[in-house]
Amino acid sequence: MTSLADTLNGLTALPPAALRAEWRRLYRAPAPGLSSDLLARGIAWRIQEKQHGGLPPAVERELVRLASQTLSDPSPPAPTNLRPGTRLVRSWNDETYSVLVTDKGYRMGDQTFGSLSSIARTITGTKWSGPRFFGLKGNTSTKEARDA
Repeated sequence: MTSLADTLNGLTALPPAALRAEWRRLYRAPAPGLSSDLLARGIAWRIQEKQHGGLPPAVERELVRLASQTLSDPSPPAPTNLRPGTRLVRSWNDETYSVLVTDKGYRMGDQTFGSLSSIARTITGTKWSGPRFFGLKGNTSTKEARDA
């Protein structure tokens, strides 16, 4: 019987057709249209999952929740250095906006947002990097400073 390491190392030598067949065998579904490298990685994951066990159910649920949240708001996650209770203030077109960082996102007025980018989009009507809009990331350009 071959070791797990030997099995995983052997995946890199398989031709694409053999990888697709192995995917079908392990996942009981047709292989997706991925590169050979990604197919081999998916197969390696499945082999290790079968031998060592998969993720705990709570972790799987959290990943599904995060994936659905990302699909509904594809903005990048908020900077992790902002602690709940932090208040961000930004002036835009002669109006001042105040955002409160909470455990569940960002609160502006009576609305809670999942990202600073969605707040910046609400304020300006255009797509912005939320951290950049609120001055948390990089320097603002001369044009951005002039428009503010």
